[in-house]
Amino acid sequence: MGRKLPAQPEINIGLVGHVDHGKTTLTQALSGVWTDTHSEERKRGISIKLGYADTAFYKTEKGEYYASGKRPDGTDDRPEELQRVISFVDAPGHETLMAIMITGASIMDGAMLMVAANETCPQPQTREHLMALEISGIEKIVVVQNKIDLVSKERALESYQEIKSFLKGSIAENAPIIPVSAHHDVNLDVLIHAIESIIETPERDPSAKAVMHVARSFDINRPGLRPSSLKGGVIGGSIVQGQFNIGDKIEIGPGRKIGEGKKVRYEPISSVITSMQGGGLNLDTMQAGGLCGMATPLDPSFTTSDNLSGQVLAKEGQLPEIRDTISIQVNLMENMVTSDGDGPEPVMPLRNNEMLMVNVATSTSVGVVSKSQSGKANLNLRLPICADSGQRVSISRRVGSRWRLIGYGTIE
Repeated sequence: MGRKLPAQPEINIGLVGHVDHGKTTLTQALSGVWTDTHSEERKRGISIKLGYADTAFYKTEKGEYYASGKRPDGTDDRPEELQRVISFVDAPGHETLMAIMITGASIMDGAMLMVAANETCPQPQTREHLMALEISGIEKIVVVQNKIDLVSKERALESYQEIKSFLKGSIAENAPIIPVSAHHDVNLDVLIHAIESIIETPERDPSAKAVMHVARSFDINRPGLRPSSLKGGVIGGSIVQGQFNIGDKIEIGPGRKIGEGKKVRYEPISSVITSMQGGGLNLDTMQAGGLCGMATPLDPSFTTSDNLSGQVLAKEGQLPEIRDTISIQVNLMENMVTSDGDGPEPVMPLRNNEMLMVNVATSTSVGVVSKSQSGKANLNLRLPICADSGQRVSISRRVGSRWRLIGYGTIE
């Protein structure tokens, strides 16, 4: 978040879709930020973690749309109007990383579904990511037909029809399909116009209890610093409701693990906000919207290497309930995506003593079904979660060596 933008980001937009369909390249084209910074990501050429980038959208006097640093040629002297400041969440597309994609979906207000024109549609994770958006309740979607520079006009039109057929009957049936070349910055103005038209900023209530879903945490100290020069831990994520101010006392839950003999319990971590940043700006107050970072006096060992990822940060006394068991109303899909993509496989009912993976906001846990009947299920969780009644839980089942998305539940 080093580059300064005109304001705090006000919305999170996800980039989802099959591996190597151009999500990270499009993120860079729109923001100037290459989000694959992890050494293993660079070596393997795929996204492994969630990537984050901020940008601003502008509109010229002639009605041309562009993103920060991408002003159309010949328009340098014309007045411009800031439309919005946006945070992008770049989700990994590999099938083994679905849990990471689902946690990213939890902080998205809308999404771009990427489909490469040089491959048939749908690919397995194109289908599975669309299911994840549906389960997460994300209905504001723009479909991006990428890599049009690699195919003939005839193939581009054929790809368009494949996409239309795939989307029929889904939440994205009426979503616009925008052909682009992210690599060559082709048609990005049309894409930005579609985003501005379709993915509106949700209404926020600043008076609601203040809650942030933690997606990253850092130790910003360089090796070799003197103890007197050390800075506290930094926490990054998305404020989903309410607002925070510098000086607010905060709690982070479920918190830290404490062993008591053979028993283990979790205790919320208490701290205070010493500074905040969003869009590269130092801010005194931050409301729900895009991505942000908060500095604290916490020991950096708590925050290093994303140790707090998946936790919930709230103002003191406003932390959601910490649960090691959950009762959920279950909604299973009719079919799930298979590894080879050779057609649908029916989803069977939940079974007692079955192990499931559950995602709640940015947290991931594994639970064992203690009871399942009449559309309800009780789960005993290996790792506790911090969640309110009414929150959605995505449910995945182990199929072979992979976790497969099979439905969602609502916490009672």
